[in-house]
Amino acid sequence: MADDKKYLRKILKESRTALSKVRADALSALVEQRLLGSSYYLEAGDVVLYAPADNEIHTSRILGDTLRSGRRVMMPKVVPDSHELSLVVINDPAELRPGAYGLLEPTGAEIVLPARLRRALICVPGVAFSPIGQRLGRGGGFYDRLLAAVGPQTVTAGLAYEFQVLDRLPESPHDRRLDLIVTESAVHVAGDAPRLAASRTDQGGVFRCR
Repeated sequence: MADDKKYLRKILKESRTALSKVRADALSALVEQRLLGSSYYLEAGDVVLYAPADNEIHTSRILGDTLRSGRRVMMPKVVPDSHELSLVVINDPAELRPGAYGLLEPTGAEIVLPARLRRALICVPGVAFSPIGQRLGRGGGFYDRLLAAVGPQTVTAGLAYEFQVLDRLPESPHDRRLDLIVTESAVHVAGDAPRLAASRTDQGGVFRCR
């Protein structure tokens, strides 16, 4: 299984990196707009975003919209020596600074425990996904540990290019499945994901997988 994951990471990271900046920006904008138009986002009280790397789907539009709406928005920060993520409240994009692994991280002091998130939407990066919510991450297990600690009022969404969505992925016991996979073409809803609400907008398709 480890070899299968390693192979998929290599192939899909190469495909993602090969996208031109113009193409990646255009597709990211479509993914962000699809999420912004969904009730999973509109009805969330808290929103957790990530800093993209290597042509991952951007989150800057979502960040700007969430801040303007007055809702609480957080981004992860690597906790030194623990291989875990803490969720730090961000009030302005200027608070982001390069941190662990070269990724932008929040510099604020207000930390929110995952179990204390209220009616939250967590946006998650990844290398590959499946329509039933499987996720192949960057390889460190950071998000699997984070998602294992969240409460029942949390909806998790993977943001991806459609080519990153495969029928099935190799899966380990500690891997955490997501509720939604949002791409430029569709929203893939896995299992009983509509804990906040069903999507109000079609925008090319909402697919439910069970």
